[in-house]
Formats: sequence, C-alpha cells, structure tokens
Amino acid sequence: MVFTRLLGSLGVGGPTVDTVLAPGPVLPGGTLSGEVRIEGGRAQAQIEGITLELVARVEAETGDGEHEGGIVFERYLVGGALRVAEGGRETVPFSLVLPWETPLTELYGQPLGIVLGVRTEVAVAGARDKGDLDPLTVGALPAQEAVLDAFGRLGFGFRSADLELGRIGGTGQQLPFYQEIELTPPPRHAHAVNEIEVTFLASPGGVDVVLEADKRGGLFSEGHDTLTRFSVSHEQAGHLDWTSEVDGWVSRLVEHRAVYGDHASYGHADPYGGQHSAHEDHGRRSGPGVGTAVAAGAAGLAVGVAGGLVAAEIVDEVGDFFEDEDEGDGEEDED
Repeated sequence: MVFTRLLGSLGVGGPTVDTVLAPGPVLPGGTLSGEVRIEGGRAQAQIEGITLELVARVEAETGDGEHEGGIVFERYLVGGALRVAEGGRETVPFSLVLPWETPLTELYGQPLGIVLGVRTEVAVAGARDKGDLDPLTVGALPAQEAVLDAFGRLGFGFRSADLELGRIGGTGQQLPFYQEIELTPPPRHAHAVNEIEVTFLASPGGVDVVLEADKRGGLFSEGHDTLTRFSVSHEQAGHLDWTSEVDGWVSRLVEHRAVYGDHASYGHADPYGGQHSAHEDHGRRSGPGVGTAVAAGAAGLAVGVAGGLVAAEIVDEVGDFFEDEDEGDGEEDED
C-alpha cells in the first residue's frame, strides 16, 4: 500500500514521499523490506535524512481512566543526505529487522484488531516532517502459531487482543508494552476461570509464553489474577505434542491458582518438570494495565479468530486509527 505526503516544511510545490512496503506479513524478528520513493517538486530540495518509525496503538490506564494513543517503539535511519532535483525522482530501498517482541496483527490471515504502522520522517532544512502511517502486518512465529492452534483444539475461543502499556516482572521484556490475546475457556475450565490471557515474549533463542488466568471471586471477595510463564525454543515448534503441552500448562495454571490463591509466590523460576526443555516460573505484571477495548472475536482459534461482521468491524477500527493519526500529523510540520 502506498501513502503520499506533501512535505509541509517545504510548502506547496515541494517534493512528495511515497513509502512502499513489500507485500505480505512479516514475522517478529523478521525482515521488513520496501522503498521510500521521492518525487521532486517545483524546486530543488536538500534532504538531510530519512527515518522510519514503528508505531503501535497502545492502551494505558491513568488516574482519570483508560486512554489509547500511538507509541513509537523503534526507529531506523534508512537514508542520509540526498539532493532531489526539480521534478526528479529518487528511490531509497530499505531492509529492517523487526524487534522480536513485535506484536501479532493477524492469525490465519484474519486481523486481531492490533494496530501497527510504519511512519516516514524526512528531515529537510533542520525541520522534521512526519508522513502518513503505512499499516504493518505481522504474522505468528511457528511456536506462537503452534501454541494458539493447541488452544483452539482444546476448545478455547478468541475473545479479543490488545496492547497494554507496562512490563511483566521477572521477564526479559524489551518493549514498553506487551500484547494480550484473550481466550474464553472451554466448559471443563469455565468453573475456574473467566478467561486466559496469552502473552508472547519472543527472542532470538525462543518464546516465553506468559499465561494469566483471571480467578473468579467469591460472594464477598474479588477475583485475582495468576501468572505463569513457560519457555520454549524455536526448534521445539515442530517437535512437541502441542495439544498435550498446552493442556498441561493450563492445568498447572489452574492448579497453581487453586492451591496458592492470593499467597502465590512470585519472581522465581522452577524446572518445568516434564520431558521437554520448557520451564515454568511465576511473575507479576507491573506498570499501567487496562481492560480490553478491541472488538470481540469468534470462537474456534484453530479455524480462524474472526469472521464476517467481526472482521469488518476490526478493519473499520484499524482504518479509523490511521485516519486519526494522519489528521493529527497534518497539523504539525515540525517536531
């Protein structure tokens, strides 16, 4: 998809910039390729630098309620000094490696409602002009897809997904936010939990899978969350019985909640205790947290996370965010 932006810092008749991303989804830790196309205006222009920003829509909770906004989580300098002649054309190719913790925006080709974008910033004559957002599509790593497939086979359904500002204690989390994929439990676990939230923290060595079960409260008490983390290597993705593995994770999580309740210990790591090298530990989410605000999904992860009207609603919501961002950028020509 191509977005064209008139460089406001040069006024009418200045060059235009198109950022074109290679088609198809990119994987976390994978390479995003494309090119920045610059077409000269009615006068020569001296560009000092071209930067690409990765932007995410993130939810945050403050004292006056929940808020959503764009956050830049990575910047790449893709071009240096460049002189664009009147009416001339220049192309700046780029190839970027995404952060391993880049959140997923789709699963099985269906949108999750997560909004990511690539924004082009061009420096001209000491001013920085930020262009439009180009939507970024990120698919699942094999291990991530295997885990979600297993949840689907176990009868879990997709509810929603969001990005929350904050950090998960006891992990090596790098980004200032984390993704939660919220699943509804099958009947055999419905008596114990309302939902299970899955967070993936990928790295070059593997993927940490953080599971959070929200505990049902009693008649006179509130429910509390229980966190458990399991680690798998990328090599294990095609070699484990994932249905059995994830079923064991869920059982451990529910058991841990039932046995320890509010007195669960946090911040330590234990051997997983099974035949695989995956291990388990318990942590705590820290920093701001919020409830979900993304459109609800349909049941059945293994056959798709959203469909019909739900998918259309997610697409509309994503489009609205990019339109809002573009309108906001148009009001400022300089940082």
